[in-house]
Amino acid sequence: MTTRQFFQSKQAGHFDYTLRKQTGGPGQYARVIGYVEACDENFIFENRITGGTIPTEFIKSCEQGFRDATSAGVLAGYPVVGVKVVLTGGDFHPNDSNDRAFRFAACQAFYQGMGTVDAVIIEPIMDVRVTIPNDCIGSVQGDLMKRRGMLQNMNSDGKETELTVQVPLSEMFGYATQLRSLTSGKGNFSMTPNNYQPVPAHVQAALIAKA
Repeated sequence: MTTRQFFQSKQAGHFDYTLRKQTGGPGQYARVIGYVEACDENFIFENRITGGTIPTEFIKSCEQGFRDATSAGVLAGYPVVGVKVVLTGGDFHPNDSNDRAFRFAACQAFYQGMGTVDAVIIEPIMDVRVTIPNDCIGSVQGDLMKRRGMLQNMNSDGKETELTVQVPLSEMFGYATQLRSLTSGKGNFSMTPNNYQPVPAHVQAALIAKA
């Protein structure tokens, strides 16, 4: 599980990007038009080209360009999920258009469309189960709360207590060492993936500033 960028806007983000390069030799030309919108899958590409505004042989290159762009989105470079790209139009040149040009143009068009809509950074949340001596509950629970943990359940058998806490994966680095220190080596834990949740606004701001 890795930190990602999630498309959450209710509005579509429109793009109209033209690549036009002339260097004296063969040029590079491609234009792609369409929009990006939210969806329930990681990525969907829909081709709505009519009238041959983009020749069929370049559609796959467009799709690949859009997929390339999702690997590093506009927010701190995190991969983008939950986005549908609809290609509605474009233009080509009989001599200067090629697969490379359309792939590049589609990639830039994706960034253009994403730059006009709302998106958030989401992070993996883990189910963390911690088993500790009863006399360590306060210090261990306090440490987990500092790690943005949310207590889900607590069970005790009189000698030991099991805490079930949901904690962002990014906050769990170094936890094994810290738990040993807090419990004099008597505590243990396990964690499994649960889901993804938006990071708090101040964390997102810090991630973007650091990128």
